[in-house]
Amino acid sequence: MVQEKFTHIYARAAERKGGDEALESMLSVPLSAEQLAAIPDDRWLAAFTQKVFQSGMSWKVVRSKWPNFEEVFFGFDIEKMLLMPNEMWERKATDPAIIRHLGKVMTIPENARMIHQATREYGSFANMVAQWPQQDIIGLWQHLKKHGKRLGGNTGPYTLRVMGKDTFILSGDVEAYLRSTGVIDGGRDTKKSQQATLAAFNDWQQESGRPLCQISQIIAFSTGDNRL
Repeated sequence: MVQEKFTHIYARAAERKGGDEALESMLSVPLSAEQLAAIPDDRWLAAFTQKVFQSGMSWKVVRSKWPNFEEVFFGFDIEKMLLMPNEMWERKATDPAIIRHLGKVMTIPENARMIHQATREYGSFANMVAQWPQQDIIGLWQHLKKHGKRLGGNTGPYTLRVMGKDTFILSGDVEAYLRSTGVIDGGRDTKKSQQATLAAFNDWQQESGRPLCQISQIIAFSTGDNRL
């Protein structure tokens, strides 16, 4: 397989989206390592929790109730989350002010423990994320999946993207492109497929000098049913 040059992918995306200027206006800009490292741990827990609740639910409904989540869970203060007994979690999961889902509510203490452990090792969870090498971004995905709760699939990566960490996303359009060009041919989450995907994105990053998030978006814009 000869990997398609990123210049060709970009040209196709620009043609579909109305030109270079229009395409550039659609692209995300990741935070710097310094900006990432300044994000408090409670904001990471809030972001993971919001994405967990949005999985399989209306994002609009979750966003509309989010101020209630912040109040019910004490602003996602990590120490308070770690001190709450199971009975309190079960009571909070029945609070009509939030979306009542015990399984998803119980991800909060699990992910608080993950964040707390990273804080012990790195000084803060944000430091760990900021220091994680871009060339091994899938390693960070795997860390979230292994040590967190319900952060596998695209939930962890989407949260990282929202928070400003540079990462690509295996959206439906991106996965379809990778399959159609032979980058992957098996299960998306197998070690072989993930390593092949990571190698391809690292090659495109070296070729273009662009952040991974923009490469991912440009690939998505270059294919699928999103032509203007």
